[in-house]
Amino acid sequence: MKISLCIMTLVLLLATGCAAYGPSPASGYPPGVGIPNVGSPQGYGQEYGPDMDMDYMYNYLAPHGNWVHMDPYGYVWTPRHMGYRWRPYSQGHWVMTDYGWTWIANEEWGSIPFHYGRWGYDDDFGWFWVPGTVWGPAWVSWRWSNQYAGWAPLPPGVEFRAGMDFASLSFSIPSRFWIFLQAPHFLDRDIYRFTLPYERNVTIINITTIHNNIYVRNNRIFNEGMGIDNVRRVTRQQVPRYKIQDVQKPGPARVVGNDLQVYRPAFRTNATAKPKAILNRDQARQELAPAKVFELRQQLPVSAQQAAVQKRQAEEKTLLQKTQAQELKNIQSKRAAEQAQVRDTAEKAKIQKDYQTKTAELQKQHQAEKQQLTERHKQDTEQVKRVPQPAKKEKQAPPAKKKKGA
Repeated sequence: MKISLCIMTLVLLLATGCAAYGPSPASGYPPGVGIPNVGSPQGYGQEYGPDMDMDYMYNYLAPHGNWVHMDPYGYVWTPRHMGYRWRPYSQGHWVMTDYGWTWIANEEWGSIPFHYGRWGYDDDFGWFWVPGTVWGPAWVSWRWSNQYAGWAPLPPGVEFRAGMDFASLSFSIPSRFWIFLQAPHFLDRDIYRFTLPYERNVTIINITTIHNNIYVRNNRIFNEGMGIDNVRRVTRQQVPRYKIQDVQKPGPARVVGNDLQVYRPAFRTNATAKPKAILNRDQARQELAPAKVFELRQQLPVSAQQAAVQKRQAEEKTLLQKTQAQELKNIQSKRAAEQAQVRDTAEKAKIQKDYQTKTAELQKQHQAEKQQLTERHKQDTEQVKRVPQPAKKEKQAPPAKKKKGA
């Protein structure tokens, strides 16, 4: 009875927008707070990997970021040294495994935060990760069309349990947090190069559909996403299927023959475990706020980091222009196809008029996107210029030579 009431309460909370990405009301997320995803569903997901305490998770991620105490989640983690406008699930690639679409991250720490827990965003210090104990191939929501493929990290509070109809759950993801690319590039290994600037997202969301196909199959969590047949058709490639093979040491996942070797401990919930170093919200705001746009890697010169930002901005501008042009071309092709199916002159004229209206509306949206991208690039460039340069080490004078006979 208690379990049924808990499930009903969770569904109601999610349906009313309670699954917000973060508690900050100014963050652009729906109002309300999420439910920390720290529990493990019973009956599946515990047959893999070494048995680990939550302490291991805290210690493993500490060198790669900061632990922050944030209500209502408790301890959350923020990555360090991310590139320009970094987002979760943006640097890596997808492979099909016996668990469905599985994310292979480029980040050296990616074996845990992209397969356990949930990601949220806060206006004060950017992306943060809420720990969880249940492994999944990728905790994302999917959108798809013949032209675009997209995904976004599931927000804190969206917890998957056996028997739940995940596709029916209602939760809101802000438009700018979706990652989209042209569908033919979905299987590319360097996805980051093809991810579109998020100024395009509102338009693309309107021409894609949700595909939330996460479910339990053979006692394991399976992530089907948009479906392997759709991917084969749009990419015009065969999709190899790999078998998950557990390894005992942490590190990036890698393909070896027909296997995908992954590190996925079975974490035990431990209410007494906590990180050794913890920032409070004010400390995190001061230290992490620049990371929302750009965070300097101390081992590289500032000029090199600025050049990397400029390069990415140029790529975003090119991708925006290319995809906008393709959308206009597609709408004209649809008009021509519809007119070719009718003989009546008046009907052809009506089709022409309808598509002229659609084209004008699309061009208006495109112009707004260009203006938004230009403004963001301008603001980001100014912020990058203000990044403090690392202090130069003063050269020490060589020790004076002793005089002979002294």
